[in-house]
Amino acid sequence: MKHGQISSKELTDFIRERSTIEEAYARSMTKLAKSAGNFSQLGTFAPVWDVFKSSTEKLASCHLELVRKLQELIKEVQKYVDEQAKAHKKTKEEVASTLEAVQNIQTISQALQKSKEIYNAKTVEQERLRKEGATQRDVDKAGVKAKKATETYKSYVEKYATAKSEFEQKMAETAQKFQDIEESHILHMKEIIQSYSQSVDETHIQIGEVHNEFVRNMENTSVESLIQKLSESKGTGKERPGKFKKKKKKNLAFAFVCVRWTSRGPSPVTLASQDALPIAVAFTESVNAYFKGADPTKCIVKITGDMTLSFPMGIIKVFTTNPSPAVLTFKLKNTSKLEQILPNQQLLYSDPSQSDSNSKDFWFNMQALTSYLRKASDQNPSASYYNVDILKYQVLSNGIHSTPLNLAVYWKCSPSTTDLRVDYRYNPESMASPGPISNVQILVPVDGGVANMQSLPTEQNKFLWKLNDISEKSDNEGAGSLRAKFELSSGPSTPTTLAVQFMSEGSTLSGVDMELQGTGYRLSLSKKRFATGRYMADC
Repeated sequence: MKHGQISSKELTDFIRERSTIEEAYARSMTKLAKSAGNFSQLGTFAPVWDVFKSSTEKLASCHLELVRKLQELIKEVQKYVDEQAKAHKKTKEEVASTLEAVQNIQTISQALQKSKEIYNAKTVEQERLRKEGATQRDVDKAGVKAKKATETYKSYVEKYATAKSEFEQKMAETAQKFQDIEESHILHMKEIIQSYSQSVDETHIQIGEVHNEFVRNMENTSVESLIQKLSESKGTGKERPGKFKKKKKKNLAFAFVCVRWTSRGPSPVTLASQDALPIAVAFTESVNAYFKGADPTKCIVKITGDMTLSFPMGIIKVFTTNPSPAVLTFKLKNTSKLEQILPNQQLLYSDPSQSDSNSKDFWFNMQALTSYLRKASDQNPSASYYNVDILKYQVLSNGIHSTPLNLAVYWKCSPSTTDLRVDYRYNPESMASPGPISNVQILVPVDGGVANMQSLPTEQNKFLWKLNDISEKSDNEGAGSLRAKFELSSGPSTPTTLAVQFMSEGSTLSGVDMELQGTGYRLSLSKKRFATGRYMADC
């Protein structure tokens, strides 16, 4: 348990150090952006520095957003460290009786050994006197002492048997508590690391978006447009002055340029109101399943999903400076597979009389959306984008046919051993676009005082199997069996519920999708994934 506390604190230190590095990098990028803003604003190349400045500021914001997420994660880890310390203190109090049992059996063992030695000495003494022909009085006296030693020895044998039984019971219970603590500790640490990885992954995606935007802006910055901007900003007009014949020019004007796309303030917004504004969508689904033995008709399944839109920070300025921004409208596709749709009623409108059973149109209350994004910006002005929960939904399920990984569990329990077999099968029919499921973990608790264990495939942690990605390309098209044999000291075991975790990127179970309607917006990224909620199996 002490090592667990140390590892938790070390993980906190690691994340804090990563946060410090990211913050230092963000400050350097902010400094670089200011440098770009101070470069020469003269000549045709001047507008390009605006693109550099804006892109660098956004990169700094991406890293600052990661700093914020890591700081929040540090708070979660610290909270876990405090809870862990309380749990350890409680456990120490609960196992105090085990220490008493250990001390008791040690004391009785010593007394038992001493009484055995006295018993042997007294019986030998009685036998010696009898053989040497001692007086009957001396033999009887030695017999009384031998009888007393025998009774004392017998008493300690009985006390030792009771103490041994209590000792073994207490030790088994205590060891199980320690194992439960360690399993919980490892799972919690893995959840923290998963949150850490997700934060870093999201930052990498944001950085990629910023870079792609920089590339697009540079591609759209032609030589002709740079010259045209200089002519429009520095020129005195498109007609010849004075007595010369007036003749309009198509491109360049006669420009009188004064040395003095000047004090330039921060301008992170590069989106113009006439541009197609980029947004991103994410569909995240959770599959909950309960398998009862090998009977597929007894499988209970529930699948839920969330739809989230992401708006870049620049879109807020476009909305606030434009009194009538284009209404954001989209079509939710493949809705025939949805049992229930719960839109965010504060932001979304829809027509309940729509006749198409496989799609549903929604449009935003733009005033409410602008207010929501402005509030989010005020709360976190350094963020590079803002997530908005749009709607939740529940997917129609078809029992076991809707589960990505079919399971069947078999137990064979005897007083000395427990045989466990887990059959699994990858089910591509459950997915709209079949892809591999990854990070597969199968956890099963086994009681009965496990003394030894053999399993196929070999697991890294007791009673926890970790599998490679499972797909149609796996051995036996993703079907297989896990087997384990447990040798018990106090069996038989009681069959328990098996828990499974996995996830899949790039696809959903429902196949639901979004299509933008009208003009004014474009979809820059569509992300889909699903993962397990409560995914369990009984024998």
